Amino acid sequence: MSARIVVFDIGGVLIDWNPVYLYKKMLPDDASVAQFLTEVCNGAWNEQFDAGTPFAEGIAELAERHPAQADLIEAYWHRWHEMLGGEIPGTAKILERLKIADVPVHAISNWSAETFPRALERFPFLDAFDILVVSGREKMVKPGREIFDLFLQRAGVPAGDCLFIDDNPANIATATALGFQTELFRSAEALELRLVDMGLLTENERVNA
Repeated sequence: MSARIVVFDIGGVLIDWNPVYLYKKMLPDDASVAQFLTEVCNGAWNEQFDAGTPFAEGIAELAERHPAQADLIEAYWHRWHEMLGGEIPGTAKILERLKIADVPVHAISNWSAETFPRALERFPFLDAFDILVVSGREKMVKPGREIFDLFLQRAGVPAGDCLFIDDNPANIATATALGFQTELFRSAEALELRLVDMGLLTENERVNA
């Protein structure tokens, strides 16, 4: 069975987001950046915002525990836009080509409801999705199955009709278990080849893109 619908992750697939970009400007060396992002503003702490916690609440709580680093912690919100590195090379073009080919394109993204509008301002192609499920709005996150179930309910399609693309193996594992066809994102070139093989893009498009 071949997929007829493409479902994108956003961070790490379409957009390069990384707090390192900000904190390299604020801390003296790579070691101090790595330490801060491991011991203070780490991934587990950031996940609460993807799940719907307001930034003001999460930042205030962390700054109270680390008062000497309060300015660095508060920058996570005030200078959040400096964590955006740009588009992942080639993937936005693939999204555009799928739209031109009338392939339904959707997205399931772990992203804060507060910062997603700021990303949309910089990357207008994020408005191209037919159905967009943002974790912070729904207060449920990948790799939990609930957010995938919510997407399928809204789309009104079976999981097997969908190719789900994500750079996180845990998210891919959940989608696979639910019956999605999946692609662990490595590069736009590899994704393009998969879409050609599935008949969602044509070889002629691929060669001339």
